[in-house]
Amino acid sequence: MQTIDLSLFHKIREPKIPSDKAPLLIMLHGYGSNEEDLFSFAEELPGEFFIISARAPFPLQPYGHAWYAIHFDNMNGKFTDEVQAIASREKIADFIDEVVASYPVDGKDVTLVGFSQGCILSFAVALSYPEKVKNIVGLSGFIDRDILKEGYEKKDFSHLSVYSSHGTVDQVIPVDWARKTRPLLDELGIANSFSEFPVGHGVAPQNFTEIQKFLQKKV
Repeated sequence: MQTIDLSLFHKIREPKIPSDKAPLLIMLHGYGSNEEDLFSFAEELPGEFFIISARAPFPLQPYGHAWYAIHFDNMNGKFTDEVQAIASREKIADFIDEVVASYPVDGKDVTLVGFSQGCILSFAVALSYPEKVKNIVGLSGFIDRDILKEGYEKKDFSHLSVYSSHGTVDQVIPVDWARKTRPLLDELGIANSFSEFPVGHGVAPQNFTEIQKFLQKKV
């Protein structure tokens, strides 16, 4: 199957088990990376999934892309461009609809797998539009309440399931930020699990094994 021209550039891996309505898995990469990054382990994920790895909309020089700019201020450290982050939240939400309309996938069985900035956006989309997402795999990120849609806490999250993880020596996103994920998800009544690994800003081998097991239970 050829890749269809949609609002976000992307790569696809068709399901190894042919289906007219395959479960959909969308990968969202981190700051400064691209659609090739997470797609590199697509072949190791359950064959039932129709996998799409999307490229973030904002180009970075000299290469790479971002879901939003990160500004560095000597007084306050680094901070998020919330306008761009919310714009990307909406782009991804719309992209899900485009994918469902364009590819042979099940719009009621959508999983988001995000790393770092892609993780932050995965949570933002799923908590703002839970009707569009069934599962989240959130890697090395956190929930940024400032980019969630107003009134999100009143949504129905009863069908949503989350696996998240973080490195205990992550120097990019502090593990303390990630540790706030589980209490918030519990508060919202969302089924979730959280794991920590003795690594930096990346995915440990044991971490990947847990991801595979989580996804296998979802197909």
